[in-house]
Amino acid sequence: MAKLDLWPLGSTRSDFLDDGTYRANAQAMAEREAPFLSARAKVRAGWGEKYAERVREKGKLTTWERVEALKDADAPIHAVGTLVNYGEKFGERGLESPGAGVVTAFTRVEGRWCMVIANDNTVASGSWWPRTPEKIERAQEMALRLRIPVVYLVDCSGLFLPEQSRTFPGARGAGHIFKKNALLAAHGVAQIAGVFGDCIAGGGYMPIISDRVYMTEQAYMVIAGAALVKGAKSQHITSLDIGGPEVHVHKSHCADERVPDDVTCLWKIRQELARLPTSAAPFYRGGAVCAPPLLPADELQGVFPSDHRMVYDAREVLARLVDASLFWELLPHIGKEMICGVGRVNGLYAGFVINNQQPIQDPERPQETKPGGILYRGGIAKISAFSRACNDDGIPLIWLQDISGFDIGPEAESLGLLGYGSSLIYTNSTNTVPMFTVLLRKASGAGYYAMAGLPYDPVVQLSTPITRLSVMEGRTLAIATYNTKLDDEFRIATDDPAERAEIERGMAEVEARIGKDMDPFVSARNLDTDEVVSYRELRPWLTALVEMAYQNHGSRRIKNPRIWSLHDLEALSEFGRQGRELR
Repeated sequence: MAKLDLWPLGSTRSDFLDDGTYRANAQAMAEREAPFLSARAKVRAGWGEKYAERVREKGKLTTWERVEALKDADAPIHAVGTLVNYGEKFGERGLESPGAGVVTAFTRVEGRWCMVIANDNTVASGSWWPRTPEKIERAQEMALRLRIPVVYLVDCSGLFLPEQSRTFPGARGAGHIFKKNALLAAHGVAQIAGVFGDCIAGGGYMPIISDRVYMTEQAYMVIAGAALVKGAKSQHITSLDIGGPEVHVHKSHCADERVPDDVTCLWKIRQELARLPTSAAPFYRGGAVCAPPLLPADELQGVFPSDHRMVYDAREVLARLVDASLFWELLPHIGKEMICGVGRVNGLYAGFVINNQQPIQDPERPQETKPGGILYRGGIAKISAFSRACNDDGIPLIWLQDISGFDIGPEAESLGLLGYGSSLIYTNSTNTVPMFTVLLRKASGAGYYAMAGLPYDPVVQLSTPITRLSVMEGRTLAIATYNTKLDDEFRIATDDPAERAEIERGMAEVEARIGKDMDPFVSARNLDTDEVVSYRELRPWLTALVEMAYQNHGSRRIKNPRIWSLHDLEALSEFGRQGRELR
């Protein structure tokens, strides 16, 4: 069996989209993108320059300065959870916690992709706020699934006590961070910690299970700080006396080495990471050239209509994401509402599943057409089989969602869509291959679940500035809510002006509330998506994620392309199609 043949995909932008429409789409996207870029900058600033200067006056680096000094000079930083807690106020003083007071980000160090988890020392001395533990745990889970090293840059004064009831207890409370530490260790994932300052209570526990722990001369790790010891035991002693490097490096041996300052500590961490095995990605490329898409990825800014009711060509999206715009589409004659296949991303194979937005021919009634962006029987069966085959072959899967949900109605039920949908859900629930999900525009109802939405544990889920994540659109939900007040044409069924006005007002309120809930700021704030990225950032993000999926060798099955199950799937499908034609 020969290796994979990839075929040209897509066309020049002017061949399918006129200049005026392209510019209008790009302008609308820029307007939607601007608030997110502004929010990112605000979060990165923490509590502002005044607090950054306080950190520097102590002879320390700010958290972002540490991250910049740690990473390779040419490495990108792909932050996750940037907008967690965005716009929320906490405590009696109504304080904000930009990024929940912690930076979690993928970056490369000594040529190896890592997850960096760093307390923001400009935000309440790196305290843990509501959702801080969940954000840290989510980052740890990403590293565990990808088997990439974790670097903790610890500078944490413990829980933000006025909100401790929302942070301390619960299945995903602060203590779950330490369980994640243990699970990472149990699976052989390298963890390296640099302790730069306060490390009180949970902040003290977080680095201990790490394989290497470095402490600066200003750092201390304590179960309880000096103030609490003074109150409980009437001992006048400093936190450095209790748990500084003199104690934990030379007496307790809870840390491995003391270093004079932040810069030296970061250098030591880089040395440790350089001792780890190098990335397996070059081996899995098999000599393939890392080529950008032949059709510019930046054009995605103007390819997508901002109006979710307008369609676009999904194959043109794929052509602007895969290397050299080359792609192997599987089963194109089946389930045409879904497009799936394999392309290279930075020289590495990845499977893609994307919703076809254009109207399709009804497979049950060939003389009729059906709207795209909906799951029908054929499409569900196709992507279930494709997902299983990618998992068997060890190919990372990228789900590109723009879905309105499953088909509904008597015909859909009689065709067994519940059963087909359950098969897809089972497949995606039991896959072990890394899966990544991008919510391009609509992510609605059970379709969001079935296509590896966040409840089905993709390693990372990305949203865009125009993502709409909800059970259904606001207008549809308003109709469902007031269904008993409407006729068969969904018109208000009353002649009473007062009652009509009340129903109209109620329906408008429902539609407005649902529209507000679908804002990507809301899902990002609540950890219902991992990061909001622009369309021009999709290719760099996928490049990084796919390379991370191939970095660690031996943790999962990765078959060479000659023996892929996908070849068998295509061959059987082709024989089946020929057999039907002969009949």
